[in-house]
Amino acid sequence: MMKLVIGDQPLTSEEIEAVIFGDARVELSDGAASLIDRSADIVARAARSGQSVYGVTTGFGSNRDTSISPDDAEQLQHRLVVSHACGVGNPLPQVVVRGMMLLRIKALSRGFSGIRRVTLQRLIDLLNARIHPVVPERGSVGASGDLCPLAHVAIALIGVGEVDTPTGRTTALAALAAAGLEPVRLTYKEGLALLNGTQSMTALGLVTTLRARRIFALADAACAMSLEALAGRIEAFDPRVQTVRGRPGQIAVAARIRRLTAGSELVGCTPGQVEGKREFVQDPYCLRCAPQVHGAALDVLDHVETQLLIEADAVTDNPIIFPDNEDILSGGNFHGQPVAMALDYLKLALADLSSISERRTARLVDKSLSEGLPAFLVSNPGLNSGMMIPQYVAAALVSEAKTLAVPASTDSIPTSANMEDHVSMGQHAGRQALAILELLEQVIAIELFVAAQALSLRAPHRPGAGTANLLAQVRAHVPQLEDDRYLSPDLARMLDLVRHHLTVPDAALMAGPSA
Repeated sequence: MMKLVIGDQPLTSEEIEAVIFGDARVELSDGAASLIDRSADIVARAARSGQSVYGVTTGFGSNRDTSISPDDAEQLQHRLVVSHACGVGNPLPQVVVRGMMLLRIKALSRGFSGIRRVTLQRLIDLLNARIHPVVPERGSVGASGDLCPLAHVAIALIGVGEVDTPTGRTTALAALAAAGLEPVRLTYKEGLALLNGTQSMTALGLVTTLRARRIFALADAACAMSLEALAGRIEAFDPRVQTVRGRPGQIAVAARIRRLTAGSELVGCTPGQVEGKREFVQDPYCLRCAPQVHGAALDVLDHVETQLLIEADAVTDNPIIFPDNEDILSGGNFHGQPVAMALDYLKLALADLSSISERRTARLVDKSLSEGLPAFLVSNPGLNSGMMIPQYVAAALVSEAKTLAVPASTDSIPTSANMEDHVSMGQHAGRQALAILELLEQVIAIELFVAAQALSLRAPHRPGAGTANLLAQVRAHVPQLEDDRYLSPDLARMLDLVRHHLTVPDAALMAGPSA
C-alpha cells in the first residue's frame, strides 16, 4: 500500500490519483507537524491576550465587529461548523469527498492556518480509514471558499452528521467509535480553518481532469475508427501540417490517429478500391480538423490541470498566520475565482469534444454522406432502423452538455448581508464539468458503437492494426447488429467499456483513472 507523506512538496497528479481513486495512506512529515504546532500556538496566545482576531475573537462575515470572549472560543468554532453544514441535494461522489479531505489536509499542513495537529490528524485518520463524510452537492457559492461542503466534512470530526464507511452508511459518532477514535473538541480558529477554502470545487475539477485523460484518448480512437469507416483521407494528419502551426495538442492528436490507422486498407483509399467511395480532395471538418479540435481540448486539459495543481498546494483560508513574525493577516485567498474560471474553460473543451464526436456519428448513419455504407448501417433499412436512434441519443446528450457549458463564474449573488458581495460559483462550475464529462463518455461510447458497426460492414477491407484491436475489444462485448434489437443494454455495455475496460493500443494515451 502506497504511503503519501504530506510535507513541503506540492502534490502531483499521480499522488492525488493514488489517494482519491486508490488506497494510498496519508501521513504528515515531521517538518509539517512542526509548522502546524507553531501557528496553533500563535493563535492560542493571540486569543488569550484579548487581541482582536477575525474569526477567533470576533464573529464571522457581517458579524465581524462582534467581540467574542476567549471563554466562548470553543463554542464559537463548534457553532460555526454545525451552522454551516446545511447543504442540500444528492451526496457528492466518494472520490470527490476523498479529494476534498486530501486537499484540506495539504492546505492545513503548511502551517499558516492555526489548527492544532491533533485536529488535523483526526481528518487524516478518517481519510485513511475510508470514513467519508456525506457531503450534499449543493450549497456553495464559492465565496469564502466552499463553506457549506467543507462544513459537512468538518462536522464528522466532532461526531456530527453521517458518513459512509466500508461497511455502509452510519453516524459519524458511531464510525469514530468503531475506528477507536474520539471526536475532536474544536478550539481557537479551528472551525474557520476547516471551512475556509476551495477544496470542494478543486476536488471536483481534479476528479474530472484525471478521468478526462482516459476519455480524451478514446475520443481520438473513436475518431480514428470513424475516419477509417468513412474511408477518409490521411493528408490532414500529416506531421508537417501540424508542425507549421506548432500547437502541442494538435501535434499529439494527429500522431495518435496516424499510429492507430497505420496499415489500413481504408484510410486514403481511392474510389475504385472501396465500393461507393467518392473522390474528394478534402474531408469534412469533423474528420479533417480533428487534430485541431481535439488538440485544442487537450491543451485546455493540460492548462486546467496545472491551475488545479497550483490550487491543491495553496493556503486558502482566512485569516492567515505567518509564524516568522507572528502576523495574523486577513485576506481573500478563499475566493474561488481562479478555480471557477479554469473549470469553465474545461467545460467548453469537454462539450466541444462531444459536439464533434456526434457529427462523426451523424455522418456514419447518413447514406448520402457515408461513402457507400447502407442507410443507418443496417440491412433492410426501413424494416430496420439500425443505428438511427443512437445518433438521436448522442444529439440529446450534446445539447445538454452545451447548456451546462455556459460559464458559471460570470454569475454572482451577494451573501452574508452584502459582505461577500462578489462570489465565484466555482462549485457550480466543478459539478457542471463532471456532469459534462459523463455526458462526453456516453457520446464517445456511442461513436465507438456506431463506428464499430460501420467498420464491420467494410469487411473484408482491413482497418489499421490499432483500430482493428479496438474493434475486437468492442466485439468481445457487443455483437454486430444484423437486425433491430433492444439497444439500451448495448449502450450501457459500451459506456462500461469506455469507463473501465477499453484500452487504446498506444498505452501512452491511457493515462488517468478509469473509475
